[in-house]
Amino acid sequence: MEAGTCDNAAAGAPFVEKSSGHGDSSGGSDEEKRTMQRAAAAGVVECGSRMKRLFGFEREDLSSWHRLVCLLNRPADPASLGIFRFLFGMVMAIDITQERGLSHLDYKYLDGAPVCRFPLLNFLQPLPLDYMYLVYVVMFFGAIGIMLGCFYRLACLMFISTYWYVFFLDKTTWNNHSYLYGLIGFQLTIMDANRYWSIDGLRSPKKRNAQVPLWNYTLLRSQVCIFIVYFIAGIKKLDADWVEGYSMSYLAHHWLFDPFRMILPNEMVSLLVVHGGGLCLDLSAGYLLFFDATRPYGIFFVSYFHCMNSQLFNIGMFSYTMLATSPLFCYPDWPRRFFAHFPCFLRPVLPLTTPPPQPSTSCVYPEIRNTCTGAQENISACKTSKTRFKHKLATLFSILYLTEQFFLPYSHFITQGYNNWTNGLYGYSWDMMVHSRSHQHVKITYRDGKTGVVGYLNPGVFTQSRRWKDHGDMLKQYATCLSHHLPHYNISDPEIYFDIWVSINERFQQRIFDPRVDIVKADWSPFRPNPWLMPLLVDLSPWRTKFQEIEGSLDNQTEIVFIADFPGLHLENYVSEDLGNTSVQVLQGQLNVEIVDEKKNYTLQPGEKKQLPAGAYHKVYTVSEGPSCYMYIYVNTTEAALQRNFTKLFELQERVRNGTETEPLPPELQPLITGENDEGSEVSVTDPIVRLFLKRQQRMKEVKKRREANVFERLNRFAVKKYYMYLGILHVITIAMRNLAVGLPPLDQLTREVAFANMKDPEANQDLKDEVGHDEL
Repeated sequence: MEAGTCDNAAAGAPFVEKSSGHGDSSGGSDEEKRTMQRAAAAGVVECGSRMKRLFGFEREDLSSWHRLVCLLNRPADPASLGIFRFLFGMVMAIDITQERGLSHLDYKYLDGAPVCRFPLLNFLQPLPLDYMYLVYVVMFFGAIGIMLGCFYRLACLMFISTYWYVFFLDKTTWNNHSYLYGLIGFQLTIMDANRYWSIDGLRSPKKRNAQVPLWNYTLLRSQVCIFIVYFIAGIKKLDADWVEGYSMSYLAHHWLFDPFRMILPNEMVSLLVVHGGGLCLDLSAGYLLFFDATRPYGIFFVSYFHCMNSQLFNIGMFSYTMLATSPLFCYPDWPRRFFAHFPCFLRPVLPLTTPPPQPSTSCVYPEIRNTCTGAQENISACKTSKTRFKHKLATLFSILYLTEQFFLPYSHFITQGYNNWTNGLYGYSWDMMVHSRSHQHVKITYRDGKTGVVGYLNPGVFTQSRRWKDHGDMLKQYATCLSHHLPHYNISDPEIYFDIWVSINERFQQRIFDPRVDIVKADWSPFRPNPWLMPLLVDLSPWRTKFQEIEGSLDNQTEIVFIADFPGLHLENYVSEDLGNTSVQVLQGQLNVEIVDEKKNYTLQPGEKKQLPAGAYHKVYTVSEGPSCYMYIYVNTTEAALQRNFTKLFELQERVRNGTETEPLPPELQPLITGENDEGSEVSVTDPIVRLFLKRQQRMKEVKKRREANVFERLNRFAVKKYYMYLGILHVITIAMRNLAVGLPPLDQLTREVAFANMKDPEANQDLKDEVGHDEL
């Protein structure tokens, strides 16, 4: 082989088109001949070792830099890449209006309002509202340009520049799939994805149906499946909490798992199906999709998995984006074979099926050497067999990019200030669904630095997010923001203290931050451990099995909360008057319980219990040398009484319906009959219990009606909801662009325009939470 040229004795590639035949490639069946023709169209004759048939390359292809350059720049059919480009642009255009926030931008970026925000870098601030609409319009048209392949590079730059700006602007919305969208958008920017089924292809004959280098497929397949999303997500699930079934146990109650509950108890559904199945799928999905023999099974299981996720979680277009990536693992020419089965009259609007792709200068074309027969042919003059600088640069970029993506999920030894019982900057770690959290108690205390006056703030004041409660960097930003706003309320040099109690993966509720530290003056750095982060009490994790036994011994009306605390700290709590028979019982350690109104203290040892008065404050001190753990046991007497009243009213209503009730109803109970089918009659109900009962019945009737709706009714409700949403978006964008062009109109006119833009469909106020899946982590 000449220096600088590529020999095709082993011209395969990782994650690329491989021969599907396993016999002699010099002759044989029609299928083998078609495989040979597809390979020849790409500039290759496929035959060789078993490794090549399985992986698409020989070991020798990795033996030198030159051979690796030839390998990653091998020509490939642009069809599959073009279809993925179209689908990705389409789902991003939909995602921008929903999860990115275009439909509620006026609520998200309030001009002039005292709002605390959480950007990656503190100098990043949102633009005025009308300009933010312009940013989103640019992003939207960028996504449409990607979808259509129109002015492709410009469209990609429009999309990723605005997307990453919005992404970095608000850490409270970060998650793994939003990060993935930005990465895919960046990859498409440097790829040649506009060479198939694109407007650019119609405008430029050189781009139309031209082959693409193989590294285009390699990057996407590596990013999406093999290691960086699926496999690393599976590795992150090799955690005791996930393996033992504590991370996502609540999912087992979802209706999607009803078939499994027919043969397995709920605990086994959680352990084997939710956690075991999720772990196995993440670890194996990429490999199942890679090999020809297992790809159909991989596509089936991955598709089933993402369809379930679309119902389990509110994760926007992520499930559909991942469904769009699965065909990338098929042979690159699958769209040509797929669309060839459609009727001829549809061919003008469908992707190309013929002719085969034309050569491109982006690829390296080796000499076609048939190692089975010894024959050799010369390549045509329009193809290049020499590696150029751009080919080497593309190879170097691919290696560096994949290395960086493998490194980032394990780079938290660098960004140590972000580690708050998680794996650092949540979003690029691929630790999807590893942690579930619940918050029992959040208290914000301020102290006037000059007068010493102490007061309390409503948790979440000046912000629209709740995620600051779990991340030290956001807590620091929030405290700093509060210190800037409180002086406007006559609080000088404010000190801010947070007492936040969190349970992670069904452990004890415990403090996550030190409540004695003034966070305004506290030190924080992304490159040093957080000094005021309280450690997770992992030594108490074995108590979780005991929790289930304790909860199983209680009746349905009794509730329980498990608490753990550190030595020298105390919990100040208030027992509502609605809670009767409330007590605190020690499980481990030693407690001192102070009843504030009685000014009495009680020392409790493990196993001892103290009754707590309702409507009063108390303090629980941990006086043992090590952490203490205890539990609150209580009954919501108000709720229990209400349920008993509801039961009596329902029984009375049933007796009246079937004629067994002989006594006339008193006036206050007449609405049980007159208001049964007339929602408007509830206005005249005077008894508050009856009013709540009728509202509850109306809601249950609406839930049943929607669940039993046929497909047409569901589609109609979905279409109406989306129609009003997109109509409102269009009106608000028009108003914003008008304001930027000619200035603001009179206030009364602007008020009328915004009110019209915010018009919702008549049934919008009847949306039911019962139909909404669980929120994403």
